[in-house]
Amino acid sequence: MALPRPARALPPALALAALLSGCTPAVTVDPAENAADPGCAPAMVAVPERIGDHDRRETTSQATTAYGDPTAVVVRCGVTPPGPTTDPCSSVNGVDWLLRRDEGETWTATTYGRDPAVEVVFDSGAVASSTLLTELGSAVERIPAERRCVDLADAAEGL
Repeated sequence: MALPRPARALPPALALAALLSGCTPAVTVDPAENAADPGCAPAMVAVPERIGDHDRRETTSQATTAYGDPTAVVVRCGVTPPGPTTDPCSSVNGVDWLLRRDEGETWTATTYGRDPAVEVVFDSGAVASSTLLTELGSAVERIPAERRCVDLADAAEGL
């Protein structure tokens, strides 16, 4: 007995999907301490499939994603929201980011004023911070802002 046409097409499609998914292994990422925070879900569902020239990849933990092969960007939701700081803060399309250079071309950007916070570790040689923060902005905006960055002059006026 012959299988109906759609059923015959299914096994090769599944084989192709298995083959493609096996090409790029999942990126091992430690989850943030509050990765199970329900506030992470709307943001993580909305992250783009591509940032710059880098495709999104599967990761091994909740509320995380990565981009590029080799990995150029790692996103983790549920990190502890940073408190007041003197770290440089950049507002990109309504999302405030604290920026910290780690070593070499590796940087960490952490949302400011949002709970849960989102942390992005990236290679600035592989993706420009302006591209990265712009493309992640619409996903991160799904976590409501409770505070904004202020510069030292603004803070002094409030005293």
